Amino acid sequence: MMESKLTQLKNLLGEVSDLQSAAALLSWDQQTYMPPGGAEGRGHQLSTLETLAHLKFTSVEIGRLLDELTPYAETLDPDSDEACLIRVTRREYEKRTRVPTDLVADFARATALAHLAWTEARAENNFSKLLPHLEKIVELRRRYAECFAPYEHIYDPLLDDFEPGMKTAEVRAIFNALRPKQVALVRAIAERPQVDSSFLHLQYDEQKQWDFGVEVITAFGYDWKRGRQDKAPHPFTQSFGIDDVRITTRVYPDFLNTALFGTMHEAGHALYEMGVDHALARTPLASGASLAVHESQSRMWENLVGRSLPFWERFYPRLQEYFPEQLGKVDLETFYKGVNRVSPSLIRVEADEATYNLHIMLRLEIEIGMFEGTIRVKDLPEIWNSRMQEYLGVMPPNDTLGVLQDIHWSSGLIGYFATYALGNLISLQLWERIQQEIPDLSDQIRRGDFTALLGWLRRNIHRHGAKFEPQDLVQRVTGSKIDPAPYIRYLNTKFAQIYGLNGDIIS
Repeated sequence: MMESKLTQLKNLLGEVSDLQSAAALLSWDQQTYMPPGGAEGRGHQLSTLETLAHLKFTSVEIGRLLDELTPYAETLDPDSDEACLIRVTRREYEKRTRVPTDLVADFARATALAHLAWTEARAENNFSKLLPHLEKIVELRRRYAECFAPYEHIYDPLLDDFEPGMKTAEVRAIFNALRPKQVALVRAIAERPQVDSSFLHLQYDEQKQWDFGVEVITAFGYDWKRGRQDKAPHPFTQSFGIDDVRITTRVYPDFLNTALFGTMHEAGHALYEMGVDHALARTPLASGASLAVHESQSRMWENLVGRSLPFWERFYPRLQEYFPEQLGKVDLETFYKGVNRVSPSLIRVEADEATYNLHIMLRLEIEIGMFEGTIRVKDLPEIWNSRMQEYLGVMPPNDTLGVLQDIHWSSGLIGYFATYALGNLISLQLWERIQQEIPDLSDQIRRGDFTALLGWLRRNIHRHGAKFEPQDLVQRVTGSKIDPAPYIRYLNTKFAQIYGLNGDIIS
């Protein structure tokens, strides 16, 4: 009897998943190939699909099945696919049934229009074009948060959408412990002679950059039979199911890092989605545990692999073959130090490892301020610039390189940014465990062999999908919840070597 009801639930959830995948496909098209004139129509299409998915997921039928299946789940192994599906679905059902359908529809329309406005505002360096759309999105997200009152903090419901179970106070505590250590490191590096990275800013053929990136992520294990890569103004990964996970990148002809590391980063996200157990397909479990865990995967492949010396010992000769004029006379050590150069910069996605988290902390504080009522949307450019100066010592010359650089707010992804920094921390906790279990990992990377690394991630992280909350998953794998200590050790060791620092600068 219960097995039959579970099958009914899975069938209904599969229909919801199909609607969401169709909406995701429209969103992917909007950011890659859709002509600008299609924005209004696309907004209506997305609104319709999101509304149908919301209505179907919050239906009385699914609620009844969950009521009947919850006692059954308590008799199962709590780690089983079935028990996890019932638990996670119930949690999500209880959240979504608090949100009015008209709010879901309004939000889908607003973000579709805001995306076009952001694209134009960014191209024209004109924040005022985005302003009314962003004010609308903040208003809608505030109404969304109020659906979950009472709460400890108004930002909690927004954070919970991306980090299930996490609280604003937890994230603030982690960041408050991390910020002074990273600031100390950046200041110590600033006192040392700067490494040369001028060779990264020469003219690099765009197709060759693309081809090298494809070669690298193919070696990582990206499956081109289940994915593809396209160009987008802001790189992203989009999953339409375990067997259709697409990535995007952007290529600058005068800066090698953008496509080089952006492609690795998005491939890390895609490898996670492709590694989810097929038994979880078309259910709420068929994705990552959280955005921070997701980010741990992308940052791992981008930084811990892609910016490592063993990686470049294998791939630098190949890159020199692609660009002999630009890199033929640049030795390996110089190149390695160059791609790891620490220098406060304007653009988050191009920031080095030592300063990246400061970009995230700035955005988190602005988001919290908007929802606490201490920051007005119209004041964002001024506040952004002042905090960039305070945190990183740089001043954006315009809004395109400042407050307009990220797509997240125009997409309604408020509550998302903290996951980037949390993902950095998780990546190092996992990396330390991986190195214990694969002691010759550096040698394998030096050979261009990523089979064991990807296999470890598949077994310990990817296959579980969203079965476990992020803190639970991290503790299961590493023995502790999210902890900044491994990340601090990593930064201290790596940059002490590159810049000739003495002692534990950020211990």
